[in-house]
Amino acid sequence: MRVLLRATLDTEKANEAIRSGKLPELINRTLDHLEPEAAYFGPLGGRRTALMVFDMQDSSELPPTGEPFFTQLNAEVEISPIMNAEDLRKGLSRLS
Repeated sequence: MRVLLRATLDTEKANEAIRSGKLPELINRTLDHLEPEAAYFGPLGGRRTALMVFDMQDSSELPPTGEPFFTQLNAEVEISPIMNAEDLRKGLSRLS
């Protein structure tokens, strides 16, 4: 299932991770692990935010996906099912 991960980083923890060099390591490990079809980074709501779209095969993938953001960056993490236009068309065709 295609999902969107939104990780909103704690400013102080992210500052520490940047100064120590750990933030690039965490992001690279996450990208290698998730192999997202898209990944975006920028300020949303005044806080550093990562947005990643990836395929989640099983709900057991939640802990290794979210925990590094929780434990190392005190981030707020949301993971939501999403669709692209093709998925939406396919789903809507099943309504009739």
